Amino acid sequence: MQRLFLLVLVVGGASFSGWWLGEQSSTSTQKWRVTAVIDGDTIEVVRRSQNDIVRLLGVDTPETHHPTKPVGCFGPEASAFSTHYLLGQLVDLEDDVEHRDIYGRRLAYVFLGGRLFNDVLLRHGLARLLVIAPNRAHGRDFLDSELLARHQKRGLWAKCGDE
Repeated sequence: MQRLFLLVLVVGGASFSGWWLGEQSSTSTQKWRVTAVIDGDTIEVVRRSQNDIVRLLGVDTPETHHPTKPVGCFGPEASAFSTHYLLGQLVDLEDDVEHRDIYGRRLAYVFLGGRLFNDVLLRHGLARLLVIAPNRAHGRDFLDSELLARHQKRGLWAKCGDE
């Protein structure tokens, strides 16, 4: 009888642990829905009842809504691109070392369909590289993407040059 009790205890504990770990895993990988695109490199996301403003790490698109700066060359195109591809979509967010900027926005890399959207912006010439330490996880790949877009005169590199 004591062996049976011990067996039930071990199996029950293992089952509970498996369930709990599975719950933690599903929570950490749950996708975010993009509910608004503020500009080319800033989005609003929601999951369950939690919402957040996310500033894409490693990239800087030209301004479209800055209170003191004019609309930047190729800013509307970058914003339209992000809106077209992200609005309403489910995305994964990857953090780096610092999780928030001075404005309280979440800092993250955004994955859409398994592709790093931050890098897509650079490859299409819709953003410039902006790596701010300590957040530099994808910096080397991002640099390669910007250099390729510059070389191929894509997007803002064709229209705006080095403005």
